[in-house]
Amino acid sequence: MHGFLEKGYIDSEELHILLEERDEGKAAFVLVDVREDMEFNMGHIKGVDVLKSTSSFNEWAQELFNETKDKTLIFTCRTGSRSGQIQNAFKQHGHHGVLNHFGGIVTYRGIIEK
Repeated sequence: MHGFLEKGYIDSEELHILLEERDEGKAAFVLVDVREDMEFNMGHIKGVDVLKSTSSFNEWAQELFNETKDKTLIFTCRTGSRSGQIQNAFKQHGHHGVLNHFGGIVTYRGIIEK
C-alpha cells in the first residue's frame, strides 16, 4: 500500500486487484463509499465496508478519523470527486493513510452489488 499512499490515489484496476488481495489476506484497508444512500442502493462496489454519505460528513468524519488513524482508508464515490474532497479533508487533519479511488464507480469493471 505504501506506493499507493505516496501517489495518493488508485484507479479502478488497482482497486480491483487490492480487493482480491484483501480477500486473500494479502492487503488490509477499509473501503468507504461516500455517495448518498439512494446512489449506494442502486449499486455499489462489492467489498465496500461502510457507507458514509458526503451530505452528513460533519456527523461522521471525526469518529471515522479517530477509529482509523492507523489504517488505510480508500474513499470511493461516483467519479472520484467527492471522495477526493474527503480524502483531502482527512489529509489536512493529519490522516496519512487515505487514498482516493480515482474515476469512481463509473470506471470500475469489477463486481457491482445491489
